[in-house]
Amino acid sequence: MEIISYTQALEILLANTTNFGTETVDLDDSINRVLAENIFADRDYPPFNRSAMDGIALNITDIQNGITQFIIIETIYAGQACDLQLNVGQCFKIMTGAAVPSCATIVIRVEDIAINQQIASVQQIDVKLYQNIALQGQDIKHGDLAIAIGSKITPSIIGLLATVGKSQVLVNKLPTVAIITTGGEVKMVDEKVSEVQIRNSNLHLIKALLMQNNIKPLFCQHIIDDEKLLKIGIKNYLGVDILIICGGVSAGDADYVPAVLNDLGVKKIFHKVAIKPGKPILCGKKENGAIVFALPGNPFSCLVTYKIFIEAYIYKAVGLPQNIVKTLPINNNRIKKSKFDEFFPVIIDYENNNINSVAINGSGDIRLGMQANALALHETTTSDIFKGKILSYWEM
Repeated sequence: MEIISYTQALEILLANTTNFGTETVDLDDSINRVLAENIFADRDYPPFNRSAMDGIALNITDIQNGITQFIIIETIYAGQACDLQLNVGQCFKIMTGAAVPSCATIVIRVEDIAINQQIASVQQIDVKLYQNIALQGQDIKHGDLAIAIGSKITPSIIGLLATVGKSQVLVNKLPTVAIITTGGEVKMVDEKVSEVQIRNSNLHLIKALLMQNNIKPLFCQHIIDDEKLLKIGIKNYLGVDILIICGGVSAGDADYVPAVLNDLGVKKIFHKVAIKPGKPILCGKKENGAIVFALPGNPFSCLVTYKIFIEAYIYKAVGLPQNIVKTLPINNNRIKKSKFDEFFPVIIDYENNNINSVAINGSGDIRLGMQANALALHETTTSDIFKGKILSYWEM
């Protein structure tokens, strides 16, 4: 298959995106999920004329007729109903959030009155009808759309969902995910390593990237570079929504993953993309089964290919907006290192409105550009970059 650009690969990938259905979750577990239903107001909000201040509630006509002293006939607290009526020269003492009886048309805040026993004296103030009263239904009317389907659930949306009585929420379902890492030289983090072995950082990197979207993989397994063992292991996980394989995807003698996937009936969507790092990435689909992402094993390659491809796929499948491509000038020079599109780590300098390269010793650098908060693109059509050049970048 001919090597393609990352934009072509991304377009093909997103054209193959399917959603994972819907599920109902508890309200407190819905943060950052995507709403799969329209939410309508179950009543008017506010559901009653609500006092916005501590003070006294009275009929504005009395003020307009020159009355400045009022007899307090009742104190109304939040959550307390009052069905008393006001006569001329009478008022209610009222607390913030309390229901204002319909006979009262204005609330005078406590700072503008003086109370001596049960007599409230009003200072000279400008008044208007329904001053300091939030009228019933002024926020939203019963039956009106409160939150639209497809909204990402934020803390403020959770507050609104609770307000309208949604203890459980219908959301777009997250994918089931399995992770397979490969390599005879790779050991788990808590295992002893020899001088020629490395720890399995990629497994924990991918798990952390998934957890940014509340996705906890169902299965994680490490398999050495053995064709038979890989075939058994991969076959076990082709029933999940997304299978992520890390390592064994290039062109070395021990890179068995592409052949194994082909033998297991995984139809190739693309293999090899004109990017650095991450060129060997393979993406395929098992009919009625998993979409498979086989990522290069170098740490920075793993990070880049996840952010560019897997994250984009998940976002579209669950209804999240794609990571917006932004632009800023770079604050340093950069030498072109290949004929491909190159992704490299940068720090966004918000104060000076530019980006700065983070030093990295190739795709195998274990530091992963760890100070970086974005990936910038050095396009294949651009030779060496000089300070001030406007570049595209993706926040991480």
